[in-house]
Amino acid sequence: MNILVCIKQVPASNNVQVDEKTGVLRREGALCKMNPYDLYALETALRLRKEHGGRVTAATMGPPQAQSVIREAYWMGADDGYVISDRRLSGADVLATSYALSQAIRYLGDFDLILCGRQTTDGDTAQVGPALAEQLGIPHAAWVSNLRVRDGGVEAEQQLQDVIETVYMPFPCLITVEQDIYVPRLPSLKIAREIGDRPVRVLSLEDFPDADPEHYGLAGSPTQVERIFPPENDVLQERWTGEDCAERLFARLQEWRFV
Repeated sequence: MNILVCIKQVPASNNVQVDEKTGVLRREGALCKMNPYDLYALETALRLRKEHGGRVTAATMGPPQAQSVIREAYWMGADDGYVISDRRLSGADVLATSYALSQAIRYLGDFDLILCGRQTTDGDTAQVGPALAEQLGIPHAAWVSNLRVRDGGVEAEQQLQDVIETVYMPFPCLITVEQDIYVPRLPSLKIAREIGDRPVRVLSLEDFPDADPEHYGLAGSPTQVERIFPPENDVLQERWTGEDCAERLFARLQEWRFV
């Protein structure tokens, strides 16, 4: 069973810088981590491999420093890893991102199952997984909380708003998983020592079947961000001491018409 897990490196905090002209996050030099939702997808892949055999490949699109999340995937048990890195891919919206991922996957070869986290913490659209499946022309299911392999495909339970829907899809197919599907394991020091400095392979635009730069990044994005900015920290604080704090608090609440 050949499984691909799409992961992403995201900022480790909400204190990030934004390019005023393009509206793109400035990731260089910022503290980053693996997108938390992708940990559940990776854990799902590793459990399916243990049960059915095969290989698990992790892939991410981002700057060169995104190799760190591939190494983390290695330490959790992934067999192969790729970083899709090219400056011409930066600033992509959902459509351009999913198209770039689909081109990288076509280059890498055939996969039985593609797993994604529900969404990313820096974009929160929850659209890249389904859009990727559409680009590849394969069936997909989102919000999956339970997954079983049978009869050359998967049976997936989707957590919809009011009901749980069970669907069957033949391979190849794509699944986006929910947080409650499995508890992710921690990276293993034992695995890290065994694999040593396993290489992380880097793909660029020249590796894609479609290498036209106009189809990627900002140039290939039909939607443009008008403005993006970190939340403003305008919280005012006062510290009171003395015996009249209760009276002062009551007076302030009256002033604000809370009482």
